Amino acid sequence: MGMYDLSEFGTDDKLWQLIALCAGTGGSILVIGSASGVALMGLEKVDFLWYAKKVTVGAAVGYFAGIGAYLLENAVLTGTLLGSAST
Repeated sequence: MGMYDLSEFGTDDKLWQLIALCAGTGGSILVIGSASGVALMGLEKVDFLWYAKKVTVGAAVGYFAGIGAYLLENAVLTGTLLGSAST
């Protein structure tokens, strides 16, 4: 029914964990991409352009660093970091 077959990617597969990480943190890159960003704009009167200039780059760096850390952690835990995985 969906894009990914559950027989190939089980319900606790690394793919779903990565998708959850990306969905949960990706909205911070653009202030209007998350409910908390919209609340920040409304309550604190943060301007969109101010956020884009001051925060977006840092949020994007953190986003990609989080993905890198997740992939590195999985590589270390599975033993595939140095190609030493036995299949």
